[in-house]
Amino acid sequence: MITIRVLTFIAMVLMVAAYFSPIWWVSLTAPNYPKDAFPDGIRIHFHFNGVFNGCKTAIVQTGRQAELMQSDLGDDLAARENPGMDLKKQELGLNCVDEMNTINHYVGMYPIDTGSPVELRLSKFIFGFLAVMMAGFMATQRKRQLLILGVGFAGVAAWMVTDQLVLGQMNVFATHYHEEASKFFNQPEVLDRWVGNLKWATKASIAGLIVAMGIVMLGVWKVRKFSLLLVLVPALLPVFFVLDYAGWLWFFGHNLHPWGAFTVKPFMPTVFGEGKVAQFSTYSYPYYGYAMLLGVSACALLALLIRRKLMRGDPEVN
Repeated sequence: MITIRVLTFIAMVLMVAAYFSPIWWVSLTAPNYPKDAFPDGIRIHFHFNGVFNGCKTAIVQTGRQAELMQSDLGDDLAARENPGMDLKKQELGLNCVDEMNTINHYVGMYPIDTGSPVELRLSKFIFGFLAVMMAGFMATQRKRQLLILGVGFAGVAAWMVTDQLVLGQMNVFATHYHEEASKFFNQPEVLDRWVGNLKWATKASIAGLIVAMGIVMLGVWKVRKFSLLLVLVPALLPVFFVLDYAGWLWFFGHNLHPWGAFTVKPFMPTVFGEGKVAQFSTYSYPYYGYAMLLGVSACALLALLIRRKLMRGDPEVN
């Protein structure tokens, strides 16, 4: 029993750590982004709660780098995005998410923040849901499992509804979503429809997550072996991430708009490894957060196998 609890606890800690860590990274390189100015290319990091800048300050600061920055970003964009900031300061604070958006715009891609809008905003509650399931798995008696699940799920549901609906975080993100999309897509009626769909999908997902909590509790109450799912579902996080990531890459590559300066056929961006799009070389690889997810899977699956063996030998163990 102690071994199961220790393994499950380690899996929980790794899962929480993974939430705050970069899971995957993507980088673009091209002749107009030389190594001395862009050591890692145009690089971004995917987290469970968003996409973040992955560019480092170049070690070698050259006049050529300043010229490239001015050429790529433009003085007008610099002034618009960072009023009062001179080019040298912007050079030191290059945001590769914005730069990636600009590059994607050339081939007609949506802005990055329009991808996974529901999953990313609700990810903290999904992780809370999974953590409660794992806490419930640590208990071996059905009544205690149901008590842990009931209290934990009630807390997560109240947190989610309060944050998104009562405090209005859903509307805050909807406004941000509209602003990001409108930078490249100037069709107000379409944008309003997108924002409406986003709000509807968020509310439906909140309701779906609450229903899932009820189903989990009902399953644990009625079906003895259902308790194994309490740790199996979190163990599949690496699979869920890759499926969601690949699905959104497919969406971005197959829903190109005619605003792009270059016309390219719909394509599947590289999920893992190296690829080529126009003059850009692309790199897409897991980062250390994904290693944590694999650790979650290893510990959770081992705990599941031990519990399954105990359940076969002792009918009192749930």
